[in-house]
Amino acid sequence: MNTRRRSEQGFTLIEIMVVILILGLLATIVVQSLRGATDRAKRTKAQADIAELKTALDRYYLDNGSYPTTDQGLQALVSAPTSGTIPGSYEEGGYVERIPLDPWGHAYFYQSDGNSYTLKSFGADGVEGGTGKNADIDGSQQ
Repeated sequence: MNTRRRSEQGFTLIEIMVVILILGLLATIVVQSLRGATDRAKRTKAQADIAELKTALDRYYLDNGSYPTTDQGLQALVSAPTSGTIPGSYEEGGYVERIPLDPWGHAYFYQSDGNSYTLKSFGADGVEGGTGKNADIDGSQQ
């Protein structure tokens, strides 16, 4: 009788297979939901970067009366430009520490005539236009 109890303890192969199947289904659901969260997090990060750059551009404008030109680029926010319109009241230490890449590893698009600017990320594909994760994130000022 004691031998029979020992053989009845534990799980059958069917029970183990059912548990593995359930765990696999749960893992699939979790992975699918995380994939969408990553895309949303990257878009939010790009929006935050653009907001920070817009603030720095506005401070540059208040100090110097114009935005950096396209030729000067966003690098004018890190160190004083040496070409084009030289700023008269450049903030010591610059306006930002460094110019970040967008979350997909591309440079932010910046274009300016000194009076207004276009600032955007082209999304995951790095090409203007698109939808979903490839959609542009615009921070332009007109």
